[in-house]
Amino acid sequence: MIKQIDPKLYGLPPRTVLMKQDSDEFVLLINRKSRIIMKDALTILKKVEKIKGKVLNASVVLETSAPVCSKSIKFLEEKGIEIISV
Repeated sequence: MIKQIDPKLYGLPPRTVLMKQDSDEFVLLINRKSRIIMKDALTILKKVEKIKGKVLNASVVLETSAPVCSKSIKFLEEKGIEIISV
């Protein structure tokens, strides 16, 4: 069961859309039309690190409707962040 949770609990900005599947599985939602570039990937990585700092063994999935540049895909996958295109 997926439910939306308050991002402030994990030290994230209040406009961040964060969903929780299980006790340690999180989904970070980004719904926009503009492309996700490397600068955005670095911001996403910082958010994931904050979540992992609060919850040990947390896994975070990025779910987005925006196109993702190839460099960002490679970078995020190397850091263990799965990307799901909607």
